[in-house]
Amino acid sequence: MSHAFRTAVENRDLLAVSAALAPDVVFRSPVAFAPFRGREDVTEVLGNVMEVFEDFTYVDELSGEGTHALIFTAQVAGRDLQGLDHLVLDDDGLVTELTVMVRPLSGVIALAEAMAPRVAHLDKG
Repeated sequence: MSHAFRTAVENRDLLAVSAALAPDVVFRSPVAFAPFRGREDVTEVLGNVMEVFEDFTYVDELSGEGTHALIFTAQVAGRDLQGLDHLVLDDDGLVTELTVMVRPLSGVIALAEAMAPRVAHLDKG
């Protein structure tokens, strides 16, 4: 069964993405040194990611007790990438931790270059 976060991302529904996040969610980005914290900041980052990623598609989902891994493909600035969204869930099913991993390096670099000017004001590290 798909998690509400996946459905919201696939529908490009930022309000539903935000609603799937716990108020104190922690987001570990593949291109930022320090994590982003709190629903408001994480929602802003994810909204920018939705604008930067092209041809985003979840291709697989793994599920365990209190955890989901969503495997995706996308493009950023013409670079193909593969990634994984690891979700840790609370007892209510809200995302308390989101860790994103991306490969290959050329995709990570393109993502970092596209995202840096969009979220630099949120950098607390």
